[in-house]
Amino acid sequence: MSARNGGDVLVEVLRRHGVDTVFGVVSVHNLPLVDAVDRDLRFVPVRHEATAVNAADGYGRARGGLGCALTSTGTGAGNAAGSLVESLSSGTAVLHVTGQVDTPYLGSGRGFIHETKDQLGMLTAVSKAAVTVEGTEGTGALLDAAARTALTAPGGPVSVEWPIDLQYAEHVPGLPQPPDPAPVAVPDVAEVARLLTAARRPAIWAGGGAARSGPALTRLVDLLGAALFTSNSGRGAVREDHPLCIGNYATAPAGRALLAEADLLLSLGTHFRSNETGDYALAVPATHVQVDLAPAALGRVYPASTGVVADCAAFLEALLDELGDGDVAVDPGWAERVRGTRVQVREGQRAALGEHAAFADALRKVLPADAVIARDVTIASSSWGNRLLEVYDPRDNVFPRGGGIGQGLGMALGAALARPDAPTLCLVGDGGLAVHLGELMTLAQEAPWLVVLCFNDGGYGVLRNMQEAHGHRRSGVDLTTPDYALVCRSLGLPYLSISDPGSVAVALAKAVEHRGPVFVEVDLASYPPMPQPFTPPVHVPGASR
Repeated sequence: MSARNGGDVLVEVLRRHGVDTVFGVVSVHNLPLVDAVDRDLRFVPVRHEATAVNAADGYGRARGGLGCALTSTGTGAGNAAGSLVESLSSGTAVLHVTGQVDTPYLGSGRGFIHETKDQLGMLTAVSKAAVTVEGTEGTGALLDAAARTALTAPGGPVSVEWPIDLQYAEHVPGLPQPPDPAPVAVPDVAEVARLLTAARRPAIWAGGGAARSGPALTRLVDLLGAALFTSNSGRGAVREDHPLCIGNYATAPAGRALLAEADLLLSLGTHFRSNETGDYALAVPATHVQVDLAPAALGRVYPASTGVVADCAAFLEALLDELGDGDVAVDPGWAERVRGTRVQVREGQRAALGEHAAFADALRKVLPADAVIARDVTIASSSWGNRLLEVYDPRDNVFPRGGGIGQGLGMALGAALARPDAPTLCLVGDGGLAVHLGELMTLAQEAPWLVVLCFNDGGYGVLRNMQEAHGHRRSGVDLTTPDYALVCRSLGLPYLSISDPGSVAVALAKAVEHRGPVFVEVDLASYPPMPQPFTPPVHVPGASR
């Protein structure tokens, strides 16, 4: 290899953006990149390209910055596409660098090894942006610009395809000077301030766009005495033990009732997703102030009586300056009503969970406040993991926002390696885990402080419940699962099991105290079922709501 090839340029760019760990699958079409990363940073050889992106995504979320994934050409890049959709849905900054065939054969259609039709077009469809390295000059500037594009709000994955001959070629050293930060526009908030000070029963709905505005959002909640609802993506912007934080409970009966009483809703950077609004059947106040960076978002789901195009952080700071210590007209009993609802929605869910509430209680006791809580799409996550298990920082809230099953373990691996000094919890079901079961090998090899809590019900329990709730026959939901104890023994992974409520707290405390990888299996065939079987909050055509 040349003294300074493309891999060295990539390392230089990654160091500039604070990335010390890269996830990928080595290939003949990315060898120089893997070699340099493995030599100068940390390369984690995951077992599937989709996991490379999921792990980079989890790494970026847990750090609040950039993640990086390396994949191969053609099929390898295609394997990564689904996970790029997740990063695009969540707005996570991921730099995805994939190989490409030698420049002389690019686009020739002659079936060169790993060649695929219009790889750039495929990547463009699933990325915030996609570019091709076309020479050896300016490669550092191209990669640096790709990273900055991924990090610029609204964030997302940026894919770079790199012909293998140009990876091996000698590159000119040096990166351009970082550009000066773009000035942040200060929004006009005078009318919003007037509406808020006049509101008697204000409510706020915080989405992912407000996730990194926690201190300002907390001050506003306290100043107004407002009820704080969140989407799943907005969890942790304000600590979920805050007495005015209702959280991700807008569609709970008590949450609906409180929102119906509110006379003003301030929504911040939320998409009002269908599964968080009862397929948009949830009613919101007629006075609705909506703030979003994307103009198209204003009024897209619920009419906005006042719309503000702005970054949520800049908006909140300007609004707090405008409000100062001014008087507000909130009803004297509103804050007490909010606090009562906070208790009511959680008590209602505990009753529906039965003995399954023990998991949320035990985890919050044994996990430190700065633990990452990574979740796959499974009953445990969708019922209590996304609500009852408190989150205190948005960087700790890692889950597939696009709703794709099987991505949890990869995201948890990335988060655990991003934050090695605190434990990461990986909450999965046996169905989702099977999608990338091979990543248990990565877990054993890299040995991060990661507790995998697997709820084993022998299939896709969410869909099984859904079929049974609507009187349908079981179809495609029952799966053969391995003997996880034997799998873990073969990999040298510590294994624990839970089959009754009395063993929950002891097993989880032991798993966290291990300070390394531990697999904990919950035998749902032996554990008491939920009093109310969980079904997903999606509308089935022809079924009554």
